[in-house]
Amino acid sequence: MKSNLLMNFTVNKENKTVNVKREFSASLANVWSAWTEAEILDQWWAPSPWKSKTKSMEFKEGGRRLYAMVGPEGEEHWAIADFTSITPKTNFKYLDAFCDKEGNLNPDFPRSDWNVNFSEQGSSTFVDIAIKHENLADIEKIIEMGFKEGFTIALEGLDKIFASKG
Repeated sequence: MKSNLLMNFTVNKENKTVNVKREFSASLANVWSAWTEAEILDQWWAPSPWKSKTKSMEFKEGGRRLYAMVGPEGEEHWAIADFTSITPKTNFKYLDAFCDKEGNLNPDFPRSDWNVNFSEQGSSTFVDIAIKHENLADIEKIIEMGFKEGFTIALEGLDKIFASKG
């Protein structure tokens, strides 16, 4: 298992996009499953000690994942992913937003447009993510909320899942 897995996190202020490129020491099929199946997403999608809990998920164009990030004290932060495009094992796109537990959008937080690409190179799979926002203030808000640190921890949790399957 490689311990020096690639992790790039960049903010492009001009096109209001956060780019994350991450390498995983796992097959494309396993990485795709980890990003598209609720049972696996719930094992890593929240930064430890937080947990992810999917209430419902329909992974198809026009489908939605409604889930909560549950904190160590039991507090819940709900979010949705509305899937807009799916190309199996290659790419999927979705609109991400905070919401209530019924899926009603929280207007106090920005909605972001995720474009997630998958590619296999040798024994590694690369996930290349572009997260587009409407304006720079929205990016600054999620960065201030700790998005980079939290997402980095969550991705490391996914590494642990692949290592245990090793």
